[in-house]
Amino acid sequence: MKKIFPFAALWVLLVFAACQTKTMKREPHPWPEDVSAPVAMKKPRTFVQHGDTLVDDYYWMNDFFKNGPDSSNVVEYLQAENAYLDTMMAGTKDFQQNLIREMRGRIQEKDESVPVTDNGYSYYSKTQEGKQYYQYYRKSLAPGGQEELLLDVDKMAEGKGYFSVRGLTVSPDNQWLAYGVDEVSRRQYTIYIKNLKTGGMLSEKITGTAGDPVWSAESKYIFYTSNNPVTLLSEKIRRHQLNSSENQDVTVYTETNLTNYIYISKTRSNKFLLITSAGILSSECRLLAADNPTGSFQVFQPRMKDVLYSVEHWEGEFLVATNWEAKNFRLMSCPLDKTTRENWTERIGNRPDVLLEGIDAFRNFWVITERKEGLLQMRIREMPSGKEHYLDFGEPAYLAYAGNTPDYNSATFRYQYTSLTTPNSTYDYSVAPRKKELRKQQKVLGGFDRKNYVTERRFLTARDGARVPLSIVYKKGTRLDGTAPCLLYAYGSYGASMDASFSSNRLSLLDRGFVYAIAHVRGGQEMGRSWYEDGKLLKKKNTFYDYIDCGKYLLSEKFTGSGHLYAMGGSAGGLLMGAIVNLEPSMWNGVIAQVPFVDVITTMSDPSIPLTTNEYSEWGNPADKDAYTYMKSYSPYDNVARKEYPHLLVTAGLHDSQVQYFEPAKWVAKLRTMKTDKNLLLLHTNMAAGHGGSSGRFDYLKEVALEYSFLLALEGIHQ
Repeated sequence: MKKIFPFAALWVLLVFAACQTKTMKREPHPWPEDVSAPVAMKKPRTFVQHGDTLVDDYYWMNDFFKNGPDSSNVVEYLQAENAYLDTMMAGTKDFQQNLIREMRGRIQEKDESVPVTDNGYSYYSKTQEGKQYYQYYRKSLAPGGQEELLLDVDKMAEGKGYFSVRGLTVSPDNQWLAYGVDEVSRRQYTIYIKNLKTGGMLSEKITGTAGDPVWSAESKYIFYTSNNPVTLLSEKIRRHQLNSSENQDVTVYTETNLTNYIYISKTRSNKFLLITSAGILSSECRLLAADNPTGSFQVFQPRMKDVLYSVEHWEGEFLVATNWEAKNFRLMSCPLDKTTRENWTERIGNRPDVLLEGIDAFRNFWVITERKEGLLQMRIREMPSGKEHYLDFGEPAYLAYAGNTPDYNSATFRYQYTSLTTPNSTYDYSVAPRKKELRKQQKVLGGFDRKNYVTERRFLTARDGARVPLSIVYKKGTRLDGTAPCLLYAYGSYGASMDASFSSNRLSLLDRGFVYAIAHVRGGQEMGRSWYEDGKLLKKKNTFYDYIDCGKYLLSEKFTGSGHLYAMGGSAGGLLMGAIVNLEPSMWNGVIAQVPFVDVITTMSDPSIPLTTNEYSEWGNPADKDAYTYMKSYSPYDNVARKEYPHLLVTAGLHDSQVQYFEPAKWVAKLRTMKTDKNLLLLHTNMAAGHGGSSGRFDYLKEVALEYSFLLALEGIHQ
């Protein structure tokens, strides 16, 4: 059975009046003077690789998870940095509160999601005024069906500093609900099972999982991913029988390749359980009939060097999306009983200008997701006729993707649409008559009118001739004469494409005269698979150069001017921030580096650090001399120099499982000793959360307000 509650994940995705922009009075911000910044103690540690010596004065900062907080000074140092930030930003406290009220005032607090129909029930979620989380409901489609409360997450989260629920999955017999809970923000979930007939909880719980329960066909077993408690790597797929203890669970697959992630899912038809082992460069799938849960998973096609493939079941065949001899992927098919490569037949060929991203196969039609010129496209193929058409979205830059339609036999499918000026919109599309119905659009309170904002899509020529897309939004009336401030965002890693989506919070910048731009740099996959490959490993610097060239383009085209250009990126995008302040520090008036991955050499040399081995195909393995030399040449931490840097706001999460808190902390400590300017250098560590920040619907606004007030204060805007 498909996951039926995508709402919380969708909400995480979205949380990245008059036609004339108000003229904001600008006055220099009175930053506190003669305030001493924290000074981290130095405990030099020497590393030698390939005859090269690195001295790390702050390696001790990783002691929190290695030895516990009582045996280190880490927490004390992070708290000192937080106190310093509070002092330096004290003059913005009232403004931050105003921003929080302003952003919260745009949110329709009492709301209800569009129902999802599945297996005789309608599923939906509600939010209540003043509440941080969600209530999940269902209602039988039978006459007289009554509303059932499945989970009240607000009640479950009471007294918790962090709380996340994921993977809500109802059994095929509609009797059981399985779901995962993380109360620490390490992305280590405990799975619980609820009896929906009695409302009671089963006594058993399953710890250390990815929070991804998948039911067998007869509703007696769930399969799940078990994580390594130290490295946090997805390590095993296990089978749990209802009304048994966790220690009786059976391991059905163990991943031995530490560069791969694994996960368990079910085909859209619900006929097969599917184990996928996927790295950055290769993958392998295993299948088992969902009505034979105690059977053995069979390899679909043994993993091949530098070949990725994914599998979907459709009628009497399997569909295979693969880059085997196809740079931008192609679609193949094969019989149910002959699945290896020699039996694959091409259905959609490779195209040099179109990336095949995936397929959702329904009984009577396929929804094929493609990407051309950096934009997502939805290609509908009606079956069995083979007639095709594309959906038209009508804006220069946008995000569109297949939504949640669990019913394999459905004549319609759901998709989500948003752009820089269009709030998230849920559509149902009827394939045969080719009609779309808007089921719901995110309501933005406070007088928002999308007609008051302008979105543009530009291409610029990078220094090596590459055409780089740039998505831009600003409010009508903003003067594009070089005086407007501009915030440039990018990510640029793992082939993750940063599409143009709406943010009601961002209006607080646009309404104060900011231009906002997204640089679709190499390392993402916006322009096809080559776009990704040209921004990784020994070509990683293309990501940094593309971003810098996007900044120069915005300056040359007068979207902003010298002293008004700002940069922002998080995680691997935080690596980008660290690189560009080393390469072109004078370009940026201010930079926000969110949970930045900045200590590339040390982290990638330590396989005990969570997720390190999975990343070798993205960054390289420092055990290889060529990889080590190249990584060292751009690693932000290793290239901090005695020179002037822009104003910097750096964020971290103490419980971050993706980028450990000590990377941004070490980087800030080193910058303090090296930089020659008097610009701001601030570190904020969320002591109760991890990579994604606070978990509540409103708590995260404090973090947004901090970042926005930092930018606005640098512009001398205080209201």
